[in-house]
Amino acid sequence: MPLLDRDRCRLLVVDIQEKLLPAMDAQESFVRNAAIVLQAARTLGVPSLISEQYPQGLGSTIAPITSLAPDVPRLSKTTFSCALEPRMREWFDLNASGQIVLIGLEAHVCVLQTAMDLQRDGFEVFVVADAVSSRRATSVQTALSRLAAASVSIVTTEMVVFEWMRTAASPHFKALSKLIR
Repeated sequence: MPLLDRDRCRLLVVDIQEKLLPAMDAQESFVRNAAIVLQAARTLGVPSLISEQYPQGLGSTIAPITSLAPDVPRLSKTTFSCALEPRMREWFDLNASGQIVLIGLEAHVCVLQTAMDLQRDGFEVFVVADAVSSRRATSVQTALSRLAAASVSIVTTEMVVFEWMRTAASPHFKALSKLIR
């Protein structure tokens, strides 16, 4: 499995929305880790996109995420897989640098289907295990097992941050390593 290369990488934040979050397992740690990944992407210049599943019914992306990403495009969708939504597909194709990191909700539905479709289409896909959630922990575990069996890379928040930096000599090391503590 390859290491993450921030120059070849894109971040997709999947459906972290107001009406979905209250039903999710381990909300506090999930939101914290998703925010760390997003903040690292912003600091290190990794292009990002936010998806919103039917925002008219499920609300907007939660404030702790949008406050870290004021300039990140947000696209709505009705498909479960972001890879099937034409405007998102255009973003993937325009930013076809090879690697996509996924965080968000729900691990066993939208994250899983997006990861499988992107991998099928030739991207190197990385799902951040501690920055995805579902209503039940068993759904997350099952999704991560299925993704790993399909050769999607399962990583952690810390792995993403430190692979994107690659060295303690990075000018961002001090600020980003503080986020992990």
